[in-house]
Amino acid sequence: MTLTREDIAAFADGQLSGAREAEVAAAIAADPKLQRQVEAHRALKSRLAGHFAPIADEAVPEALAAMLAPRPAEVVDLATARERREAKRRLPRWSWVVGPAIAASLALAVFLPRGGTPEGYADAQLAAVLDSQLVAEQPGNADTRILLSFRDREGAFCRAFSATRGSGIACRDAEGWKLEAVGEGAQATDTDYRMAGAGNAEILARAQRMAAGPALDAEAEALARDAGWR
Repeated sequence: MTLTREDIAAFADGQLSGAREAEVAAAIAADPKLQRQVEAHRALKSRLAGHFAPIADEAVPEALAAMLAPRPAEVVDLATARERREAKRRLPRWSWVVGPAIAASLALAVFLPRGGTPEGYADAQLAAVLDSQLVAEQPGNADTRILLSFRDREGAFCRAFSATRGSGIACRDAEGWKLEAVGEGAQATDTDYRMAGAGNAEILARAQRMAAGPALDAEAEALARDAGWR
């Protein structure tokens, strides 16, 4: 029986039931490799839950609460709405591709160097954080926070990060910290409250797919930093 990553994740999260759960459980019990994948998934999920627990416990900021408050029903002008629909139909059919491409380019441009560093690698400011900052020791008000560290399937050290200017995953190689994924940044209000950006969930899911095993614990992360992430 061949299991997909989705099957393994669903089993590890307790989302299967009945005959399907029994089938998947039997296949995993018979394959040590699948057992390790389940353990890695659960370990990473536990690590992420512990990391974001302080954020989840904080009070919702007033600015966000105001955005979520019910608003009076809007009276719609049918003629205006019809004009908007017609305008959308006249847009080029490839505009749905251009929009996301521009957004991705802007997100990537935040971290790409303006000189002196290879294209596609973290700039000096971000690289300094990736080189030295540990998950267990970083200040709560850090502009850039490290979400977790792990080894990818090639054996390279990788780090997922979140910042006001963007989130992403960078992996260490001979040239520096290569950006493997980028996403939206953390949103900051006028208070000390910090909220994970909408792109962080995808970044963390990407990290889980890239990882060869569980995220590094505090001791392993410190050893990797002291060894220059090599």
